[in-house]
Amino acid sequence: MPTPDNTVSLLIGGRFHSKWTSYEIDSDLLIPADAWRVDLGLPQGQFPPIVTEGAAVQVRIGRDTVLTGRIDDIDDDVDKSSHTLSISGRDSAAVLTDCSAPIFTAKQVTLAEVVANVVKPLGISKIRIDADKARTAEKVNVEPGDTAWDTLVHAAEANGLWPWFEPDGTLVIGGPDYSKPPVASLVMKRDGKSNNLISLRRTRSMAERHSDITVLGQAHGTAVENGKHALKSTVRDAGVATYRPRIVVDHDAENTDTARARARKLLSDSRLKGFTLVAKVSGHRTSDGLLWQPGQRIHVVSEPHEIDAVFFLMARKFQGGRGIGRVTTLTLKEDGVWVLDAHPHKRKHRRGKNSSAGLEAVDVTQ
Repeated sequence: MPTPDNTVSLLIGGRFHSKWTSYEIDSDLLIPADAWRVDLGLPQGQFPPIVTEGAAVQVRIGRDTVLTGRIDDIDDDVDKSSHTLSISGRDSAAVLTDCSAPIFTAKQVTLAEVVANVVKPLGISKIRIDADKARTAEKVNVEPGDTAWDTLVHAAEANGLWPWFEPDGTLVIGGPDYSKPPVASLVMKRDGKSNNLISLRRTRSMAERHSDITVLGQAHGTAVENGKHALKSTVRDAGVATYRPRIVVDHDAENTDTARARARKLLSDSRLKGFTLVAKVSGHRTSDGLLWQPGQRIHVVSEPHEIDAVFFLMARKFQGGRGIGRVTTLTLKEDGVWVLDAHPHKRKHRRGKNSSAGLEAVDVTQ
């Protein structure tokens, strides 16, 4: 198999720029606006005029696009012996986190219509709703001062979904497909044979875990039906042995299905806090040449941790540069836990040591 090209480059104004002294490229499904940063020396003290703040950029590794966004900051540092340039930016979610959502009120709107109303005025044109089904909202009311990202998250969570951006700049509203096969195996054995991990850290925590989550809402009145107060849905995580309740008031939860979807999404977020694996590996690709990308499923075998199970890749960070080499940090979560309702009929799990077999959100109220 030929060695893949792992050169990190920026495509700005139709021209490629590379040869960095160091770089970092982040991607995290839970944090909006994936960030990147590159550093380089300027022995001649000049850099191309097209490299300006706000310029559109594609970050690539070899021929693969890793991120599409814009330049945020250009840091020009000069001392008596050197001239260094640092360029940093974020992906296309940056404008949604920085800017207010368009103010509007609408009735009987689909999720796709809400998303388009929020993001298209801000220049986001490529949108994909990746879910088996989505509900029609009785009423949507965007208040002055709401950020576009917060409005988008609220609309997605009402359907049990989550928003993120693909490397090519496509906004996706959906969730993971847990039926996809693992893309790689990460191994750490005591005898060192077949090991391909630099390090592996496991963290288990009770902080921000909840045994029961209740969402309270109300339904707006319509021409044919009166409004409903005290809508309620409670879900329970049987994996939390002690009573740790949380109550959330959602004024836009207009029926029990919406309240239930929001409660299940919040419970899955709570479960994510309980278990994390952080793995460091050499290079930026799997053994098959794929770039590591959040949303992948990875088989992990660690004899010291007594782990043999499939995990979900929630975040990754590419790092490298002169004298550093290429290293990728992978943040892994339990498989089958996050965003349960996007593809409910396509879930399957590989059982093994330390396998959770996914989160079962037990409905307490109907």
